Amino acid sequence: MNLLDVQHLKKYYATHKAVDDISFSISKGSIFGLLGPNGAGKTTLLRMITGIFYPDSGNILFDGRPFDTLTDMKNIGYMPEERGLYKKKPVAEQILYLAQLKGMDKKTAQARVNYWLDKFELQPWAKKRVEELSKGMQQKVQFIATVLHEPQLLILDEPFSGLDPINSNIIKEEMFSLAQKGTTIIFSTHRMEQVEEICDHIMLVNKGHKILDGSVKQIRQDFKQGLFRIGVGVMPNAAQMATWHFTIVDTLDHSFIVKLNEDSSTNDILSHFIRQEIPVTFFEEILPTINEVFISQVQKSSSPEALLQQA
Repeated sequence: MNLLDVQHLKKYYATHKAVDDISFSISKGSIFGLLGPNGAGKTTLLRMITGIFYPDSGNILFDGRPFDTLTDMKNIGYMPEERGLYKKKPVAEQILYLAQLKGMDKKTAQARVNYWLDKFELQPWAKKRVEELSKGMQQKVQFIATVLHEPQLLILDEPFSGLDPINSNIIKEEMFSLAQKGTTIIFSTHRMEQVEEICDHIMLVNKGHKILDGSVKQIRQDFKQGLFRIGVGVMPNAAQMATWHFTIVDTLDHSFIVKLNEDSSTNDILSHFIRQEIPVTFFEEILPTINEVFISQVQKSSSPEALLQQA
């Protein structure tokens, strides 16, 4: 079942189409990557999902029913890119206050504050003002404040900003743990390697439009270019490599990168090496990274022809 269904959402500012007819769904317990260059419409989209902005048109369904700001906001945790902590307020007191704003009773909230501070090794700083903490520690405090009330939908906008590799890994593992327990996560970032590692499903937006939407695995398959890496025990001569089944793209140390030609199959590549008695040590398909797909599709959607079609 889907936790969130967004249907034909639009938000215009004068003549600027910040979000222009975007639809997508997010299943419960999944980690959904929201991608796009600066100014693509991601923040406006997130603010409509959280009830901060009202859409000009379209519908948002939360757990199968129309989104209600007063009711459903308590079931959402939103960690924006621009952090929202009170710098003069002590850490534990601040988290407790924010939890109570989400409707938690003080006793339950206090127990969870202690649990999370212990888990993130922040208990020694519980009575320190936020401004006394490092940027990475502030980030962890912001994360705790976002997840403390155990939201059904967790929205994380650049959650790894300012974190060292160790603390980044802590947050990443918590994301996996929360998803396994049923929390649905929207993860917005510019770091494509994290998207590929963390997300089940992604959506790419540019200039207010949805460019692509699908599982990470399927998108990489959809944009593959017929490239393969082949390792050999002995480097063959040019005559042995002559074939119409593939084109050599690059020659490396005891390996080749080849591109499959039209009307040929992967079996044709392997059969050629067998016929030529070239010992194969490994054979693997080269799939594009999400970063490569991101760059190619953003450039394509920003072309004059694409912009003319969107007008």
